[in-house]
Formats: sequence, structure tokens, C-alpha cells
Amino acid sequence: MYCRDCGEKLSLRFLENEGLVPYCGKCEKFKFPFFPVAVSMAVTNRQETKILLAKHTGDDDYKLFAGYVKKGESAEKAIPRELKEETNLSAVKWKYLASRYHEAKNILMLGFLVTAEDGEMALNEEIDEVRWCTPDEARAIIRKNSTAEYFLNFALNELGRKK
Repeated sequence: MYCRDCGEKLSLRFLENEGLVPYCGKCEKFKFPFFPVAVSMAVTNRQETKILLAKHTGDDDYKLFAGYVKKGESAEKAIPRELKEETNLSAVKWKYLASRYHEAKNILMLGFLVTAEDGEMALNEEIDEVRWCTPDEARAIIRKNSTAEYFLNFALNELGRKK
């Protein structure tokens, strides 16, 4: 590991109440591991009866919509931006559900239930296909044992409580 500020090779040093933490001798500072944050969105229609799933370019599995939170941006700003970029739909409301570390991409995922305004979809180059699904259909076709399935289950449980 190297310091993201100066490029110096990091060593591990003991820090009280933290254990072994990467340390930069040049900066003379502890450098806690850094990883990006992304939003995962279980997108519903206005009536909250359907879930929008997507097949991303080059992938055969249906997943939820997701996107990185950009530097200086809040998760709440990333949600409408990402949904608009990927589908051209507008997010009208959202609710935080849960978080989960996604080891495959070394990111912290923040899961949200998002209600989208009805409208014409225009997919960007990241998305091959979208599909509005009933809750049962969504559970059946989402990638099993995935972070998407984890957040979908949270979203469907939340929708079930509203009825």
C-alpha cells in the first residue's frame, strides 16, 4: 500500500483503540483505508407495485440500478442524477434502507428505495435492457446471493409494511 497523498510506501503501526493501521512516515500520519461509496436503488413506479430491474451492458443478470457518489456529492444528490443518466426517469422520492460492503468492487453500497416519475425511458450505453417487474418476478430473476438481491429484499419488505 502507498500513501494517496505523497506516494510513500506505507507501514503498519499500532494506533490505540484502532489496532494496526497503515502509516506514512513521510507525512507522519495514519492513513485509514479509503474506498468509494455508491448508491443502490430499488426503483418503483408511482403506485409502488412494480420494481424496475436492469441488465447492464455485457451482463446476463438482472440487477438494481446503482452508481458511484461523486466527490463533493451527497448520496441524496447521486440518486436522481444516476437514475436520470441511466434511464431518463426522474426520482421523486427516496428512502434510505441499509448499507453493505461490496467486496467485489471494494465499495460501500448505500441502499435506497426510490420512487420514479412515470415517463419515457431512454437508456444510456451502460444499460442493455430494463424490465418492470412485480415483486415476485423481481425476486425470481434478480441475481441470487448478490448485493442487488440483498437490497431488493430490504425494499420489498419496506413496501410490504406500507400496505
